[in-house]
Amino acid sequence: MQILIADDHAIVREGVKQIVKTLPEVTLIDEASDGAETYSKIVNTLYDLVIMDISMPGMSGLEILQKIKDKNLHTRILILSFYPQEQYAVRAFKLGASGYLSKDSAYEELTNAIRKIASGGKYVSSCLVEKILFSDSKNEKKAPHELLSERELQVMLLLARGRSVMEIAGEISISDKTVSTYRTRIMEKMDMKKNADLTMYAIKNNLIEL
Repeated sequence: MQILIADDHAIVREGVKQIVKTLPEVTLIDEASDGAETYSKIVNTLYDLVIMDISMPGMSGLEILQKIKDKNLHTRILILSFYPQEQYAVRAFKLGASGYLSKDSAYEELTNAIRKIASGGKYVSSCLVEKILFSDSKNEKKAPHELLSERELQVMLLLARGRSVMEIAGEISISDKTVSTYRTRIMEKMDMKKNADLTMYAIKNNLIEL
Protein backbone atom coordinates (compact mmCIF):
# COMPACT_ATOMS: atom_id res chain seq x y z
CA MET A 1 0.00 0.00 0.00
CA GLN A 2 1.36 3.41 -1.03
CA ILE A 3 0.30 6.33 1.16
CA LEU A 4 0.74 10.10 0.90
CA ILE A 5 0.62 12.15 4.12
CA ALA A 6 -0.21 15.80 3.39
CA ASP A 7 -0.02 18.35 6.20
CA ASP A 8 1.83 21.63 6.58
CA HIS A 9 2.95 20.74 10.12
CA ALA A 10 6.02 18.47 10.21
CA ILE A 11 5.16 17.23 13.71
CA VAL A 12 1.73 16.06 12.57
CA ARG A 13 3.19 14.32 9.51
CA GLU A 14 5.72 12.54 11.69
CA GLY A 15 3.04 11.44 14.16
CA VAL A 16 0.85 10.04 11.39
CA LYS A 17 3.87 8.40 9.78
CA GLN A 18 4.70 6.52 12.99
CA ILE A 19 1.17 5.07 13.07
CA VAL A 20 1.19 4.21 9.36
CA LYS A 21 4.56 2.44 9.75
CA THR A 22 2.93 -0.10 12.07
CA LEU A 23 0.84 -1.44 9.18
CA PRO A 24 2.72 -4.31 7.49
CA GLU A 25 0.86 -3.79 4.21
CA VAL A 26 2.33 -0.29 3.75
CA THR A 27 5.22 -0.29 1.24
CA LEU A 28 5.66 3.44 0.60
CA ILE A 29 5.07 6.58 2.68
CA ASP A 30 5.35 9.89 0.85
CA GLU A 31 4.88 13.40 2.26
CA ALA A 32 3.67 16.83 1.13
CA SER A 33 3.74 20.09 3.07
CA ASP A 34 1.36 22.36 1.13
CA GLY A 35 -1.67 22.21 -1.15
CA ALA A 36 0.11 22.65 -4.48
CA GLU A 37 2.66 19.92 -3.71
CA THR A 38 -0.12 17.62 -2.53
CA TYR A 39 -2.18 18.07 -5.68
CA SER A 40 0.86 17.65 -7.94
CA LYS A 41 1.82 14.38 -6.24
CA ILE A 42 -1.75 13.05 -6.42
CA VAL A 43 -1.91 13.77 -10.16
CA ASN A 44 1.49 12.20 -10.88
CA THR A 45 1.55 9.22 -8.51
CA LEU A 46 -0.90 6.37 -8.04
CA TYR A 47 -1.41 6.30 -4.26
CA ASP A 48 -3.64 3.75 -2.56
CA LEU A 49 -4.56 6.37 0.03
CA VAL A 50 -3.96 10.06 0.70
CA ILE A 51 -4.20 11.29 4.31
CA MET A 52 -4.76 15.02 4.00
CA ASP A 53 -5.44 18.08 6.15
CA ILE A 54 -8.12 20.60 5.15
CA SER A 55 -6.19 23.76 5.92
CA MET A 56 -2.90 24.00 4.02
CA PRO A 57 -0.97 26.89 2.43
CA GLY A 58 -1.48 27.44 -1.29
CA MET A 59 -4.56 25.26 -1.74
CA SER A 60 -7.00 23.92 0.84
CA GLY A 61 -7.99 20.28 1.16
CA LEU A 62 -11.49 21.15 -0.08
CA GLU A 63 -10.02 22.81 -3.17
CA ILE A 64 -7.90 19.72 -3.83
CA LEU A 65 -10.96 17.49 -3.47
CA GLN A 66 -12.84 19.67 -5.97
CA LYS A 67 -9.95 19.50 -8.47
CA ILE A 68 -9.74 15.72 -8.09
CA LYS A 69 -13.48 15.50 -8.67
CA ASP A 70 -13.27 17.76 -11.74
CA LYS A 71 -10.50 15.58 -13.23
CA ASN A 72 -12.43 12.41 -12.39
CA LEU A 73 -9.44 10.97 -10.52
CA HIS A 74 -10.26 7.92 -8.43
CA THR A 75 -8.13 8.77 -5.42
CA ARG A 76 -9.05 7.58 -1.94
CA ILE A 77 -8.77 10.53 0.46
CA LEU A 78 -8.91 10.44 4.25
CA ILE A 79 -9.31 13.93 5.69
CA LEU A 80 -7.45 14.39 8.97
CA SER A 81 -8.22 17.80 10.44
CA PHE A 82 -8.32 19.90 13.59
CA TYR A 83 -11.77 21.10 12.53
CA PRO A 84 -14.77 19.36 14.13
CA GLN A 85 -16.13 16.60 11.94
CA GLU A 86 -19.63 18.04 11.75
CA GLN A 87 -18.28 21.33 10.37
CA TYR A 88 -16.63 19.99 7.21
CA ALA A 89 -17.18 16.24 6.94
CA VAL A 90 -20.44 16.33 4.97
CA ARG A 91 -18.97 18.77 2.44
CA ALA A 92 -15.79 16.69 2.18
CA PHE A 93 -17.81 13.52 1.49
CA LYS A 94 -19.84 15.32 -1.18
CA LEU A 95 -16.55 16.23 -2.88
CA GLY A 96 -15.44 12.60 -2.90
CA ALA A 97 -13.53 12.04 0.35
CA SER A 98 -13.55 8.45 1.61
CA GLY A 99 -13.22 9.31 5.28
CA TYR A 100 -12.95 12.13 7.82
CA LEU A 101 -11.25 12.16 11.22
CA SER A 102 -10.64 15.02 13.58
CA LYS A 103 -7.07 14.99 14.88
CA ASP A 104 -8.13 14.69 18.51
CA SER A 105 -9.59 11.24 17.79
CA ALA A 106 -7.23 10.18 15.03
CA TYR A 107 -4.76 8.13 17.01
CA GLU A 108 -7.43 5.74 18.28
CA GLU A 109 -9.16 5.36 14.92
CA LEU A 110 -6.57 6.04 12.24
CA THR A 111 -5.46 2.44 11.68
CA ASN A 112 -9.05 1.22 11.33
CA ALA A 113 -9.89 4.07 8.97
CA ILE A 114 -6.86 3.39 6.75
CA ARG A 115 -7.64 -0.30 6.42
CA LYS A 116 -11.34 0.24 5.72
CA ILE A 117 -10.74 2.91 3.07
CA ALA A 118 -7.88 0.98 1.43
CA SER A 119 -10.22 -2.00 1.04
CA GLY A 120 -12.72 0.18 -0.84
CA GLY A 121 -14.98 1.30 2.00
CA LYS A 122 -15.72 4.64 3.59
CA TYR A 123 -14.95 5.63 7.15
CA VAL A 124 -17.37 7.67 9.23
CA SER A 125 -16.90 7.79 12.99
CA SER A 126 -19.85 6.77 15.15
CA CYS A 127 -20.05 10.22 16.78
CA LEU A 128 -20.37 11.88 13.37
CA VAL A 129 -23.11 9.47 12.29
CA GLU A 130 -25.09 10.38 15.41
CA LYS A 131 -24.67 14.11 14.82
CA ILE A 132 -25.80 13.81 11.21
CA LEU A 133 -28.80 11.64 12.09
CA PHE A 134 -30.01 13.62 15.07
CA SER A 135 -29.11 17.20 14.16
CA ASP A 136 -32.01 19.55 13.51
CA SER A 137 -30.96 21.07 10.21
CA LYS A 138 -33.85 23.54 10.21
CA ASN A 139 -32.98 25.04 13.55
CA GLU A 140 -29.23 24.76 13.27
CA LYS A 141 -27.69 28.08 12.26
CA LYS A 142 -25.15 27.62 9.50
CA ALA A 143 -22.04 29.68 8.86
CA PRO A 144 -22.32 31.84 5.70
CA HIS A 145 -19.86 29.73 3.69
CA GLU A 146 -21.90 26.59 4.43
CA LEU A 147 -24.72 28.08 2.35
CA LEU A 148 -22.54 27.98 -0.77
CA SER A 149 -22.57 25.20 -3.33
CA GLU A 150 -19.37 23.21 -3.84
CA ARG A 151 -18.42 25.25 -6.92
CA GLU A 152 -19.30 28.54 -5.20
CA LEU A 153 -17.09 27.59 -2.26
CA GLN A 154 -14.24 26.78 -4.64
CA VAL A 155 -14.57 30.17 -6.33
CA MET A 156 -14.92 31.92 -2.98
CA LEU A 157 -11.68 30.41 -1.68
CA LEU A 158 -9.83 31.42 -4.84
CA LEU A 159 -11.18 34.98 -4.63
CA ALA A 160 -10.15 35.04 -0.97
CA ARG A 161 -6.61 34.12 -2.01
CA GLY A 162 -6.50 37.16 -4.28
CA ARG A 163 -7.03 35.41 -7.62
CA SER A 164 -8.55 37.56 -10.40
CA VAL A 165 -11.64 36.53 -12.34
CA MET A 166 -9.48 35.65 -15.36
CA GLU A 167 -7.06 33.61 -13.24
CA ILE A 168 -9.91 31.65 -11.67
CA ALA A 169 -11.50 31.02 -15.07
CA GLY A 170 -8.25 29.56 -16.37
CA GLU A 171 -7.59 27.53 -13.24
CA ILE A 172 -10.96 25.78 -13.08
CA SER A 173 -11.72 25.80 -16.82
CA ILE A 174 -14.86 27.94 -16.94
CA SER A 175 -15.57 31.28 -18.63
CA ASP A 176 -14.85 34.71 -17.13
CA LYS A 177 -18.57 35.45 -17.29
CA THR A 178 -19.41 32.33 -15.28
CA VAL A 179 -16.83 33.23 -12.62
CA SER A 180 -18.35 36.73 -12.37
CA THR A 181 -21.80 35.18 -11.96
CA TYR A 182 -20.51 32.94 -9.18
CA ARG A 183 -18.87 35.95 -7.52
CA THR A 184 -22.16 37.85 -7.53
CA ARG A 185 -24.00 34.91 -5.97
CA ILE A 186 -21.28 34.46 -3.35
CA MET A 187 -21.38 38.12 -2.33
CA GLU A 188 -25.17 38.01 -2.05
CA LYS A 189 -25.27 34.79 -0.01
CA MET A 190 -22.51 35.95 2.33
CA ASP A 191 -23.71 39.57 2.50
CA MET A 192 -20.33 40.97 1.52
CA LYS A 193 -19.22 43.71 -0.88
CA LYS A 194 -15.51 43.25 -1.61
CA ASN A 195 -13.02 40.45 -2.22
CA ALA A 196 -11.11 41.71 0.81
CA ASP A 197 -14.15 40.86 2.94
CA LEU A 198 -13.96 37.29 1.66
CA THR A 199 -10.25 37.13 2.48
CA MET A 200 -10.79 38.32 6.06
CA TYR A 201 -13.69 35.90 6.51
CA ALA A 202 -11.73 32.93 5.11
CA ILE A 203 -8.74 33.63 7.38
CA LYS A 204 -10.95 34.15 10.44
CA ASN A 205 -12.73 30.84 9.82
CA ASN A 206 -9.51 28.95 9.04
CA LEU A 207 -10.58 28.22 5.47
CA ILE A 208 -7.29 29.38 4.00
CA GLU A 209 -3.72 30.07 5.05
CA LEU A 210 -1.93 32.80 3.13
